[in-house]
Amino acid sequence: MEHRNQGALDFLASRRSHPPKLLAGPPPDHAEMMRLLTLAARAPDHGKLEPWRFVVLGRQTLDRLAPILRQEVLASGQDSAAAEKAASAFASPVIVAVISAPVVSDKIPEWEQILSAGAVCLGLVNAALASGWGAAWLTGFAATNPGFGRAHLGLKDGERIAGLIHIGSRAAVPPERPRPDIEAKSVFLE
Repeated sequence: MEHRNQGALDFLASRRSHPPKLLAGPPPDHAEMMRLLTLAARAPDHGKLEPWRFVVLGRQTLDRLAPILRQEVLASGQDSAAAEKAASAFASPVIVAVISAPVVSDKIPEWEQILSAGAVCLGLVNAALASGWGAAWLTGFAATNPGFGRAHLGLKDGERIAGLIHIGSRAAVPPERPRPDIEAKSVFLE
């Protein structure tokens, strides 16, 4: 293969998300974050609709939102352990909310646009990891509760949080985890 990129293949073969509890400061600065977002935007986007956007949550915003999130989890009927878990996720140095923002289109189905937002999430995680940062793609109450996103992240009608991408300096190396049995998950039709 003439265009083989062994470095990229090696990265993909060994990439590993870094859970928020293994992230530390400092986070990427503004210029580095813009570079990561630019790399993430190089995702499949048929029709060039850009059916996603970014909301970057810095430390002051995360500190302000963590107690609000804790209260909203409790108000939803969940216990204090769930509320603490949700709020503690906001301890990451920086979080990028990738917002799925489908565009009305006669040619590109909404489902494909939502998948584009998911591709942006993975692209951002991979860009951060390849740049030497720790990163993970999570959801949780803040992402799945539409009221939280509308009230605190400015989500508009029809938008949803595709992922909360936690980014920071690597405080520790996460342990390897079991990987899927690809033979059992694959079917080849000749």
